[in-house]
Amino acid sequence: MIKRITLLIFLSSIGFLNAQLTDLARLEYSFIPKKKSDDEYTRIRALFNYPIELKNDKYIFIGAEYNNIFLNLNDNYPFDKSLLETLTILDINLGYTYKINDKWRAGFKLTPRLASTLTEKITGDDLFLNGGMFFVKDRTKATKLKKPYRLILGLTYNTTTGIPFPLPFVSYFRQINESWSFNAGVPKSNIKYSLNDKNDLQAFVGIDGYFAHLQRPATILDKEVDHISLSVVISGLGYEYLLSKHLVLYAYCGYTLRMNNVLRDKDRENVFTLDNVNAQYLRTGIKFKI
Repeated sequence: MIKRITLLIFLSSIGFLNAQLTDLARLEYSFIPKKKSDDEYTRIRALFNYPIELKNDKYIFIGAEYNNIFLNLNDNYPFDKSLLETLTILDINLGYTYKINDKWRAGFKLTPRLASTLTEKITGDDLFLNGGMFFVKDRTKATKLKKPYRLILGLTYNTTTGIPFPLPFVSYFRQINESWSFNAGVPKSNIKYSLNDKNDLQAFVGIDGYFAHLQRPATILDKEVDHISLSVVISGLGYEYLLSKHLVLYAYCGYTLRMNNVLRDKDRENVFTLDNVNAQYLRTGIKFKI
C-alpha cells in the first residue's frame, strides 16, 4: 500500500502541475542513459494550453499534451523487446477557473488520457481519466509586499494507479528579493537565482516518469505483463535564458536519486524490473509561459 500511495502521488502530481500552472506551450527533450549498459530512455514532449476568457474574470482552458517515449533496450531480456519499443501518452486538458474573491481563485481540471504502446487497435485498457481541483492565492503581483508569494492547494485524482480516492496537493512559491526565489512542492522544488534580466540559475529536486498499457502483453516468469511504469526522483542544476518576457530556453542536468522502471501485471504489481540503477539525467527545451 505504501508503494502504491507513493506511485499515486507521483503520477497525480505530474499529470496536473507538470507545467507549474503557467506554461501555455512547451517543446521538450529528455534523456536518461542506463548506467553500465547500452540501454537508454528518451522522451519528446509537446504541450499547449489555450485560455478562453469569459465574463467576470472567468476562463475556460483547452489544451493537449503529447509524449513520445523511446525505450532503446539493447541488453538481453527474457521477452520480446519490440513489444515496448515506443510508448505514446496523449492528454486532453479541459479546465475552468474563476475568482472566488480578491485573493483566491478556484480551478477545476479534467484530463482524459491515452497511454499505450499502440501496437494494436485502441481499447478501453489504453484510456485513463484524471482530474483535479485547485485553489490559488496569487500575490506575486502585489506591489506592497516585500516578499510576494503564490500558494496552491488542491486535490488530484488519477485512475492509472487503481486507488479510488484523491490526494491533497500543496505548492508554495516565494520571491525573497530581486535575485532569489524558491518553490516548495511537487513535482518540482527549487531555489532560483537571477543573474540578470535574461539569465537564471537554479538548484532543483523533482520527479518524472510515465505509466502506460501494453497492447500486446508479454509473459515473463510465468506471469502476464500488462503495464509499464517509470518513476524517477532527480536532483540537479538548471539554467534558463529569457528570449523575451514570456519565451524561455531551458536546460536541466542532474542525477537520479531514485530510479524504478518496472513491468507490471493487470493489478499493477511488479513482475520484472527493467532498471533501478541511478543514472545521469538531461532535460532541455523551450517554453512560452504566462
